[in-house]
Amino acid sequence: MRYREYGETGAKVSALGFGCMRFPMEDEKVKKEETIKILRRAIDLGINYFDSAVMYCKNQSETVLGEALEGRRAEVYVSTKNHYKGDDPKEWRKYLDQSLDRLGVEYIDFYHLHDLRLKQYKEHLLPGGCIDEALEAKKDGLIKHLCFSSHDDPTNIKKLIDTGLFEGILVQYNIFDRVNEDVISYATERKMGVSIMGTVGGGRLIPLSEKIEGMTPDRESTPTLAIRFVLSNPGVTVALSGMNTAEMVEENVAAASREAPLSEEEKSQIADVIDQTKKLEGLYCTGCDYCMPCPFGVDIPANFTAFNLAKVWGLESQAKIQYKALGDRKEEGEPAPAWAAACTGCKKCESKCPQNIPIAEKMKEVEEALSG
Repeated sequence: MRYREYGETGAKVSALGFGCMRFPMEDEKVKKEETIKILRRAIDLGINYFDSAVMYCKNQSETVLGEALEGRRAEVYVSTKNHYKGDDPKEWRKYLDQSLDRLGVEYIDFYHLHDLRLKQYKEHLLPGGCIDEALEAKKDGLIKHLCFSSHDDPTNIKKLIDTGLFEGILVQYNIFDRVNEDVISYATERKMGVSIMGTVGGGRLIPLSEKIEGMTPDRESTPTLAIRFVLSNPGVTVALSGMNTAEMVEENVAAASREAPLSEEEKSQIADVIDQTKKLEGLYCTGCDYCMPCPFGVDIPANFTAFNLAKVWGLESQAKIQYKALGDRKEEGEPAPAWAAACTGCKKCESKCPQNIPIAEKMKEVEEALSG
């Protein structure tokens, strides 16, 4: 395993981190014994960065991780998150104390404000609010390093970095989604640690894809190439992967342990394939969101994303899983299907589309291709 300096914290973390969001589960319960074996195998293989959150795995992730770390706490760095973004510092502190208890630790190495957005920071958390509680907990030694994760616009993430309050960030970045490349460079220039989520596309890159595996001369497996791609970015400190089998851990550790993440020739070849494929994606949708919202609840860009996975990248099985998830969406506990099948053909979206895509017609194609 290779290790990298996490900003200016002095911590040396494994290039591959264990994302604790996808533990094996059955009947909405984590398979505890199996998961603990997987986590301990990861430690044996050199992974020393474990990332969890309050709500992961039906609120069970932190507890199971804590049990796996019994007797091995000194070997690892623990990362978890606080999702509270209200005005009550006591409520924020409640979740910190809960995480400490669930994990069975005296302090948390990397404590993230979970999916922080600039608007939330300004309206609820900035100095004078819950941020003060976080800084006090850090002063008391309960938090070693204060960080944040975010799915906000890159410009807003940079503004959060500019507050100077944080020592690290956690953002999405992978072969499919490179929108945060400038954010990664921006944070690195400011001596911050950079953790990456979605290394294998939130599971999208795990299914085999001939197009993806053909990107390099030796035709590496899809997840191996995905990990090596992310770690080829010099600004990345640790790439997280949610692993639910020992075999997956071993394969990913081997990928992260390669001395050279990717050669210049390989990176050039990948860039060419991606650029060519992106042109094909543009035939379906550029993801501008101008067509939204749909009056009938159809998530048009998400449907096209699933369609592109199948038609452009050859990931048909994963595309069908994503499509079904759109159909299973709920709002406030009530069914709110967002898949193409909910399209009525009203065409109100089509006049807004700068690509002039016949959306109603394409929604029929999406339904036909992915509903089986």
